Amino acid sequence: MILVTGAAGFIGSVLVKELNKLGREDLILVDRLGSDEKWKNLRGKSFVEYIHADELFTGAWDEVLEGISTIYHLGACSSTTERNVDFLMENNVNYSKNLFDLALERDIPIMYASSAATYGGIEKDFNDNHETVHELRPLNAYGYSKQLFDEWVLKLEKKPSLWYGIKFFNVFGPNEYHKDEMRSLVHKAYGQIKEKGQVKLFKSHRTEFENGEQLRDFVYVKDCVRAMLAMMDKGTGSGIYNLGTGKANSFDDLVDFTFKAMKETTKISYIDMPESIRNQYQYFTEANMTKFNQLLPDFKFTSLEDSVKDYVGHLLKDDPHY
Repeated sequence: MILVTGAAGFIGSVLVKELNKLGREDLILVDRLGSDEKWKNLRGKSFVEYIHADELFTGAWDEVLEGISTIYHLGACSSTTERNVDFLMENNVNYSKNLFDLALERDIPIMYASSAATYGGIEKDFNDNHETVHELRPLNAYGYSKQLFDEWVLKLEKKPSLWYGIKFFNVFGPNEYHKDEMRSLVHKAYGQIKEKGQVKLFKSHRTEFENGEQLRDFVYVKDCVRAMLAMMDKGTGSGIYNLGTGKANSFDDLVDFTFKAMKETTKISYIDMPESIRNQYQYFTEANMTKFNQLLPDFKFTSLEDSVKDYVGHLLKDDPHY
């Protein structure tokens, strides 16, 4: 059986869908559904059991855990604005340690979500080399929680035979609607276009970048999940990996592709960036994908334009969930 934490979340629910498409229904899903509508991400998915995240290590589910053969740990607080650091330490660090210990004890392959937020304010050398992980200085508590766990894993003398930590870059796609301000620009732009026919972007406050030409490594969630499954299937090359496309694109391009997918005329206006974030705002991110490409040399990412078109196709449906 396969254990998926964060199973009702953004990447987790897409992973569950893709596992189902591969014929895997022997899934144990773990999450906290709360009172929002995240539960809708689980509609139409096939699985054996749902376990509340707070109950997983109480002993009540030990018999179920005996049958786990693979772990995808995607459950975490992913808000970069979360200020309760004690909560992040418990939820993102200690909980992850418990799962990794379980994987080590039974030698279960495990893949966990790290984050490009660990890189902090750097705008070059987004390198997933293990030797430089300890040098990173995240800018927010979320990134710090992910950094702490990466460092903890690397310091372990013994690890499971197969393990991966995935530093996700700017992921976008279906099933992210519940993430509020953490939603991708595509989702936000789609709403602005429908409501007002235009999209607002931050002006550039650096002379070397034109308005809207700030760059990010945008990666489609379906590509992320395909990559994760391919890595697990490969079964070698344990370690921490960047997961972006390796090619940065501008905000202007992303929004223009959204307009085109909606068959609307592009109209972008630029507004001043709040002074409170100007000093730590990143103008460029791009994953160094050398290690990933060595592991999976034949893997191909979908173009940004085609990814946005596919995503907008989901958003235009009566039920946009994937």
